[in-house]
Amino acid sequence: MLNRLGEFASTVIAWLFGLIWALPLLYAIWAAVHPSAFATRFDLLAPLTLQNFGRAWAAAPFARYFLNTALLVLGVMAAQFVICTLAAFGLARWKFFGSGVLFALILVQLMVTPDVLIMENYRTLQKLGLIDTLTGVGLPYVASAFGIFLLRQSFKSIPKELDDAARMEGASTLQTIRRVYLPLARPVYVAYGLVSVSYHWNNFLWPLIVTNSVETRPLTVGLQVFASVDQGIDWSVICAAALMTSAPLMIAFLLFQRAFIQSFLRAGIR
Repeated sequence: MLNRLGEFASTVIAWLFGLIWALPLLYAIWAAVHPSAFATRFDLLAPLTLQNFGRAWAAAPFARYFLNTALLVLGVMAAQFVICTLAAFGLARWKFFGSGVLFALILVQLMVTPDVLIMENYRTLQKLGLIDTLTGVGLPYVASAFGIFLLRQSFKSIPKELDDAARMEGASTLQTIRRVYLPLARPVYVAYGLVSVSYHWNNFLWPLIVTNSVETRPLTVGLQVFASVDQGIDWSVICAAALMTSAPLMIAFLLFQRAFIQSFLRAGIR
């Protein structure tokens, strides 16, 4: 009896915490599909409307913001896969002088938040002439310490005998990576790719500092400019715009929720 009461109490508490977490999202959905007069007034008989989404889409160049964000996220993820794969393979399989020190420095980078390096990164991009470019937004993130660490640990779990077998068949280093390591580490790549896409889709501070024009602004910066006081505060339209910007990630999670969880579990087991 006590066990059942404990399980029931745990379930109730979990639902309460889940409801508290979901309240901002529920409010955004309510305000987005109702007229502005009902944005702060709960009425079950309030009329439904989709005009807020049309007004939000017409009020700002969200099509350009979506394109900029997609190019930024996919470009950074592709660069991270290439750089992190090569670095992780070298640290996992090659023995050279200073490899331990180099890996230790990479681990130290995990403890340094990107915000600490904003000023120095900005100066570097200014010298390279990359301010207000998508390349400048993504360049500081292409070499990820977390990605190198995660892939190195995964590569070290792969039997060394597979390397020897591939070399006996005449495979080069790049061919060995592509035919042996990439397929075996696929769950880790999926898990890391999800983390990378989610982080850079929602990244705000660095793009806000580097970008100055519509041609380079991602969704997060565009939404902040759209929701500024100068544009007037209409919570229904603002919530509709916020839902549009977050919709791709939410839809992807709902469609591939099981694959997401399995990828993270398998990555953790490795």
